[in-house]
Amino acid sequence: MNNIKQSLWVMAALLAVMAISTSCIEDGFTTSSSDVLAFNTDTVAFDTVITLQGTATKQMIVYNRSKKQINISSIKVAGLSSKGHFHLNVDGIRGDEFQNVEIRGNDSIFIFIEAYLDEMEQDEPTLLEDRLEFVTNGMTQKVLLSAWGQDVVRIKGDTISRNTRFNANKPYLIYDTMFVSPGVTLSIDAGATLLFHDKAAIRCAGRMLANGTVEGPITFRGDRLDRIVGETSFDVMSGQWGGVIFTPPTMGNVLSHVIMRGSSIGMHCSANGDTTNCALKLVNCVLTNSASTCLAAQICYVEAIGTEFSDAAEEVAYFAGGKVKMSQCTFANYYLFDVPSWPLISALDVEFEDHTVGKIKAYFDNSILYSMAEKIPEINDGKLEDMDVYLRYCLLKNDGNNDEHFINCMWLGDPKFFTVREDYIFDYRLGNESDAIGKGNPALCPAAARYDRYGYDRLINGTVDLGAYVWKYVPDDEED
Repeated sequence: MNNIKQSLWVMAALLAVMAISTSCIEDGFTTSSSDVLAFNTDTVAFDTVITLQGTATKQMIVYNRSKKQINISSIKVAGLSSKGHFHLNVDGIRGDEFQNVEIRGNDSIFIFIEAYLDEMEQDEPTLLEDRLEFVTNGMTQKVLLSAWGQDVVRIKGDTISRNTRFNANKPYLIYDTMFVSPGVTLSIDAGATLLFHDKAAIRCAGRMLANGTVEGPITFRGDRLDRIVGETSFDVMSGQWGGVIFTPPTMGNVLSHVIMRGSSIGMHCSANGDTTNCALKLVNCVLTNSASTCLAAQICYVEAIGTEFSDAAEEVAYFAGGKVKMSQCTFANYYLFDVPSWPLISALDVEFEDHTVGKIKAYFDNSILYSMAEKIPEINDGKLEDMDVYLRYCLLKNDGNNDEHFINCMWLGDPKFFTVREDYIFDYRLGNESDAIGKGNPALCPAAARYDRYGYDRLINGTVDLGAYVWKYVPDDEED
């Protein structure tokens, strides 16, 4: 019996040794030059990177397809560019070079990459390239690193106290709040770009003349030029920066072909109750994607021609007293981060603390008012009685009746926008089957509205389309 027990113990010990030996063989390191790495990408590309400013983090995945462990002798940035610096994070450690990084069989690791670029000393974006090199079992593999570096003019809490011109050579990066003093004119050339850091804003007590064109629109936007995830850019994010505030004694501001997006408070205007002289005129502009309103004005004279007001957490336009003239405008709300619960437009009389009332006189002509919200009136909860507010030849989503305030309006209309909210497409041009085509009144189209922001002639066929954009035929397959 003892001999049998001894034999069983010996066999068990041999089996254990064999199991351990097999495990070690399977879990050992491969040294074969044919066992190399696999990657989820051959290029890690950064979008436009502002020089002297850090970037968002990109990531890549490194796979070991072998059953055995693999030892990466070296991971490093080649350092080919004198202007570009790419930094790595491997296993929670930041650096530019790593040795003896292990990956278990049929496993993977993440590598995180950041870029920091020195000044390019050029106006135009400059492409910088480097390589991420992996040495495994004597074999070298490479992943391309690339970034477009863009120099900027930095403005940090500056006060503009004399007439100043911003040109289109380089973007302007604004930190904090830039103040335009009373009596001073800030002129902005066609094609200029103003980038705003977190919470940055413009406060203008003087005058702003933004002279954009069809070929060279002016852009106001946040300074995040990269992508949130995949192909989705930061353009869809509201609340990235403060806004543009016109404050007394401002007067005579004219913005043409300006695209303003992604702000917290949008554009505000007040002018000490002067409703005779125009405080703010917008021509062929786009004010979009605000975390509150796109445009708010109080007791002043504001005018907009061929302008799009779109996508806001509250109203896309708010007017408290004063004089308002809106011609060939599109008011639309498909705000991404909430279902709209406010009217598209508020145009109200305003009562002050001394119980005086600032009356409003507002005209909305040849315009579109359309929201994704159901059963929410387009303006003032539908109540315009005893107010000087008039909609003439406008398209509205909801049902209603023409009267002294709604004049020749189209109820239950559909502009057939190209907007597809769930795909992050916010395009408020008119589709082929739009109810807005040819339904405007040419007599209500001012001379300044003759051409839309794409340069198309509104009156070429003797009729006028409603809204900010001239309808252009698009084949059905391209619409989709």
